[in-house]
Amino acid sequence: MTTGPSRGRRTLLFGGVAASAAAGGLGWAWWHEQQAARFAAQTGGVWDLRFPQPGGGELVMQSLRGRPLVLNFWATWCPPCVKEMPDLDRFQRQFARQGWQVVGLAVDAPTPVREFLARTPVSYPVGLAGLDGTSLSRRLGNEGGGLPFTVVFNAAGRVVQRKLGEASLEQMQLWAALV
Repeated sequence: MTTGPSRGRRTLLFGGVAASAAAGGLGWAWWHEQQAARFAAQTGGVWDLRFPQPGGGELVMQSLRGRPLVLNFWATWCPPCVKEMPDLDRFQRQFARQGWQVVGLAVDAPTPVREFLARTPVSYPVGLAGLDGTSLSRRLGNEGGGLPFTVVFNAAGRVVQRKLGEASLEQMQLWAALV
């Protein structure tokens, strides 16, 4: 039979174990939150964003998580942007079966984008990022804010490639082989 002092030690022991478990749980929660914040900082918070689309509807970036992504910032008034669009379109058609998705984010006004895409349609979705697109591209590593700017995400949602300036189909094919 247990006497009073032993029961007190046992209570202290169980209390210490419970406190340690609680501290461990809080530590894990803090670490997990730090990892999530670090991930959001590395990805510019892109997965939480939504963009209106030129033809109506909304481009929900969260819906693209889990697949490799080529995110291209462009504008109708940017000659290298316009020049690389056929290669982006070819890449989309060529690699869609392998899970790849190309997304264009127009750093432009809605009317010129709609008019441009009516003349030059593409097979990948386009979101209207407007001037906010410049700040997003900066958060993704485009320090100067230049266009075109392309960011490649792997299926885990991590940035694996950045390219300021025109990207060729050959470069995109190489990125796909490396991811």
